[in-house]
Amino acid sequence: MKKIIMTTTLMLMMSIVAMGQARKPSLMVLPSNVWCNQNGCMTTFNNQGVTEYVPDYAKAFNTNADLSAVVTKIGGLMADRGFPLKSFTQGQSNVNNSSARRSLLTSKTSGARVAESPLDRLMNTVRPDIRMEVEWTVSAVGPKKQVRYVLRGIDAYTGTQVAEASGVGPQSFSADLPVLLEEAVIDKMDGFCSQLQSHFDDMAENGRAVRIEVLVFEGVGIDLETEYGGKELIDVIEDWLNDNTVSHRYHPSGNTETEAVFDDVRIPLFDNNRPIATKDFARKLVNHLKGAPYNITCKLLSDGGLGMATIVIGEK
Repeated sequence: MKKIIMTTTLMLMMSIVAMGQARKPSLMVLPSNVWCNQNGCMTTFNNQGVTEYVPDYAKAFNTNADLSAVVTKIGGLMADRGFPLKSFTQGQSNVNNSSARRSLLTSKTSGARVAESPLDRLMNTVRPDIRMEVEWTVSAVGPKKQVRYVLRGIDAYTGTQVAEASGVGPQSFSADLPVLLEEAVIDKMDGFCSQLQSHFDDMAENGRAVRIEVLVFEGVGIDLETEYGGKELIDVIEDWLNDNTVSHRYHPSGNTETEAVFDDVRIPLFDNNRPIATKDFARKLVNHLKGAPYNITCKLLSDGGLGMATIVIGEK
């Protein structure tokens, strides 16, 4: 009996340790697009001739004390629940350091520059699993104040919403915005964190869903129907994806002799305990194609954000 009790106790202790070592998703708290637009913190970005509007996070954090206070408060609530946070300020510093290098990067063939939005640069630099977007308004109810808020968890790779909390806080005499927000969200945080963790657990088990495109340069004498040892190049690529995706999961969404698109490509979160991004995963495919017997020159691009990579076959 004592042996059974000791064995049961040991198994329980091991289970508790394993739960404590479970990875938590990394997070970054940012103001939502709606908040940025309402507070004059939007800017334009020229994406290959198309004007896009993107949040100016640097201006938001540098000019709005309420935002810094709110992000700090949310960060504290998340830290209390064991979720690591990534700092926008540190990430922005890294972005600034890399921007100078990227400004000199051009195509060897056409001289074109890399197209990448400010948000893409930030996400590529700090690589959070999930970005938390927050927006709020404060209204007066007689001598009291009340805060209405929306908090969303967005998968940084796919842009899909994976968690949400919203509501109206109790009326309060406090004029301190962080206090008002804490009173409003405190009863929702456990459920919000549970949604985040469920999404991350699903990614850990089934892989992160990303998109990979394979294109072919014109006039290079090779396309996706070119055969190697009796097997077409598109089949070579699909065989590699089948062998290297989590649970062999990927979805061909149509292909021609010069283009193949794969959605829902499930890549692992980590490689040798290091976070892996879509471009890192696609680089392994590029290296496979560069080797014998294929000896194919490829150009690897990541101009669609963290969740997408493009391989162009035939030239650099």
